[in-house]
Amino acid sequence: MGQTVFRGYDRDALDAQYNNRTKVPTFQVHVEGWNAEGERARATLAPRLDVRYGDGERQAVNVYAARGAAPAPVLVWIHGGYWMSLTKAQNDFVALGFMPHGVAVVNVEYDLMPGVRMDELVRQCRAAVAWTIDNAASFGGDPSRVWVGGHSAGGHLTAAVAADPAPGRRPAGGFAFSGLYDLEPIRLSYLNDTLAISEAEARRTEPVGMAPPPAGDWTLWVGGAEGPEYLRQSADLAAAWASDDARRVRLEVAAGADHFSIVAPLGDPDSVTVGRMLAAMGAGGA
Repeated sequence: MGQTVFRGYDRDALDAQYNNRTKVPTFQVHVEGWNAEGERARATLAPRLDVRYGDGERQAVNVYAARGAAPAPVLVWIHGGYWMSLTKAQNDFVALGFMPHGVAVVNVEYDLMPGVRMDELVRQCRAAVAWTIDNAASFGGDPSRVWVGGHSAGGHLTAAVAADPAPGRRPAGGFAFSGLYDLEPIRLSYLNDTLAISEAEARRTEPVGMAPPPAGDWTLWVGGAEGPEYLRQSADLAAAWASDDARRVRLEVAAGADHFSIVAPLGDPDSVTVGRMLAAMGAGGA
């Protein structure tokens, strides 16, 4: 064993905790499935593509307008990729799970590291949610029922949106899947060879160090097969953001799910996961 770098892990052991592609050798099958289902969503659900919410090259959203009774709840979705890969195209599949229930979906693109810093990614995702709230009525959405969700790095950005200190234009709640909320192990792992996060930057942008959202309904999902560090990440944020009279925070462990399979149910309108999310949103029905 080498020198301990974080919570009893040496560098190799810490890298193994966060190398999801090594932990899930079939990861490419999942990504190819997201791509195929995303193409199906775009072909069958007629979204407005690449609607601008900011000036940067990637600051755009795909908007899946509500098809049921308006005003409808809205789910803003933020993709993963360890802040340095993937696009919204791989996540359009989420619309397949929610639009049949009358929910509008806004799928967010953001710039990638290391070309921009983490502070800027947080700013962009907060801006995308604010844009959604301001423009929800234009696509049949209810600005008072805008929810935010995301996977992996998108889970981190979802929590950062939840903790936005700016008054007004806050989402009603959200769903973070397999998120990274403590950035110290990320900074000390192989990921930082690319991300180049400084200690100060990690402290500024990690949700465990942010003030909890003042209100709303927040669910932290994590796969039971994701390993000790991912389970700790979600448990630590749930503890830091404990429920109170105005805020509900809960931890959901999906038994047997890995880092990629945990989001597969989001494309299925009949899945238990979608049903649980709809119940939290006060939505449902075709």
